[in-house]
Amino acid sequence: MLLSLHFFFSMLYLRLGHTSLPLVINTWPFKSATAAAWHALQSGGSVLDAVEKGCARCEMDQCDGTVGFGGSPDETGETTLDAMIMNGNSMEVGAVADLRRIKNAIGVARAVMERTEHTMLVGESASVFAENMGFAAEDLTTNESLNVFSQWLKGNCQPNYRKNVSPDPSTSCGPYGPKAAQTQCNGERQVNIHSHDTIGSRVGDSPIIGAGAYADSSAGAAAATGDGDIMMRFLPSYLAVELMRNGADPSAACKSAISRIKRHYSDFFGAIICANTTGHYGAACNKVPSLTEFHYMVADSESDTAVLKSVPCF
Repeated sequence: MLLSLHFFFSMLYLRLGHTSLPLVINTWPFKSATAAAWHALQSGGSVLDAVEKGCARCEMDQCDGTVGFGGSPDETGETTLDAMIMNGNSMEVGAVADLRRIKNAIGVARAVMERTEHTMLVGESASVFAENMGFAAEDLTTNESLNVFSQWLKGNCQPNYRKNVSPDPSTSCGPYGPKAAQTQCNGERQVNIHSHDTIGSRVGDSPIIGAGAYADSSAGAAAATGDGDIMMRFLPSYLAVELMRNGADPSAACKSAISRIKRHYSDFFGAIICANTTGHYGAACNKVPSLTEFHYMVADSESDTAVLKSVPCF
């Protein structure tokens, strides 16, 4: 069982001794990624090859405009990437965060796992490591991401993720400094997964073990997508796997993980996919105006192709 993900895209892959396996499952209706992973398996590729191929396809396709190069820029206008791959048999993990100049983030994450004793590399150190490993340095900016950044600046840098600073972040661009002796609330946080990204050098939940993803071949695997700043505080993927270890079916485990977050942040944007060791799977999502139904992809030996699935949010 292996798991890999980056940004708003997550992929699980399980391969154990059961008739319903192997299984490929990923968040969102990214059929090309599912198909690439499944094709890699059917062509004799390894488990790691399948995971890497699936994620790399989404990177190159720039799935939904939020995965890979040209994705949502940070407040300096730069696109950076996060990625993680986890081996649920050996519990080895490779992750990168705030990766610059390298398009193949999932490949770098795999290199961290296979060619270092580390678990995660971040920022410039991750980029230098990637270049030393032979990954090409390329500009991650596109005309579209430049336009997104330009429009964000013209709109007084809205939305942004600052608080308790001066000038007022709800109406002005920075540079910002601390606002003395006062607190400031910007009201209800509106999340749009297609909008401008975050503060420079911010790391989301995707490369964080147990938050964006977790896998243990003795129990199952899970991967989350959505508002990572909120979701990482609850380690939903780890929680879901532990619930499956204790007997919960995947759908129930997913729902419990979402419910844990929902008790504190009722309007958060997020979803999770879960799969157990017998090849059963499920998903759950928090119901908000922008997310009432969650779509995900599945490929297994029964379908032998990528199939779109959905679950109503609650």
